[in-house]
Amino acid sequence: MDKLRRVLSGREDNEELGLTSQVLDASSLSFSTRVKWFCICFGAGILFSILGSALLFLPNGLKLFAVFYTLGNITALASTCFLMGPLKQLKRMFEPTRLIATIVMLLCLALTLCAVFWWNKKGLAIIFCVMQFLAMTWYSISYIPFARDAVMKCFTTCVS
Repeated sequence: MDKLRRVLSGREDNEELGLTSQVLDASSLSFSTRVKWFCICFGAGILFSILGSALLFLPNGLKLFAVFYTLGNITALASTCFLMGPLKQLKRMFEPTRLIATIVMLLCLALTLCAVFWWNKKGLAIIFCVMQFLAMTWYSISYIPFARDAVMKCFTTCVS
C-alpha cells in the first residue's frame, strides 16, 4: 500500500526529494483525503454528464447538454489531480504517448462549446460530443498498460 501511495503522490524515494519538495509534500493532502476528493470529483463529473444527457430532450436542451457534458468531462479529468497532483497530471497528459489524445480531447471540449454558443450548429455540437467521448476514452485507457494495443487488436479483428 505504501508503494501505491508513493507512486500516486509522485514520490519514488524520500531521500531524493529536495527541500522545496519536502516542504510542499508536508503541506499536501493525506492519501485518504486525496482518494475521497477524487471519488467526489469523479462522481460529480459523471453526474454532470448524466444530467446533461437528461437535459438534451428539453427545449434549448442541446446547449444545456453541451455545457453539462463538457463540464462533466472536465470535472472527471480534474479529479485525477487529487491522486497525483496537478503538475504531475499535466506532465503525464503531455507525454509523447498521450499527446495526440490530450490535444484531441481538449480541442473537442472547446469546439463543442463553440459549436453550440457561437456557431449555433447543433449537428456539429453532437459530433464534437461524440468525438469528446471517444477522445476521453482513448486518453483514459492510455493509463492502463497494453490497453490501447488490446483495443486496436480487438477492433482490427472485428473489422476484418
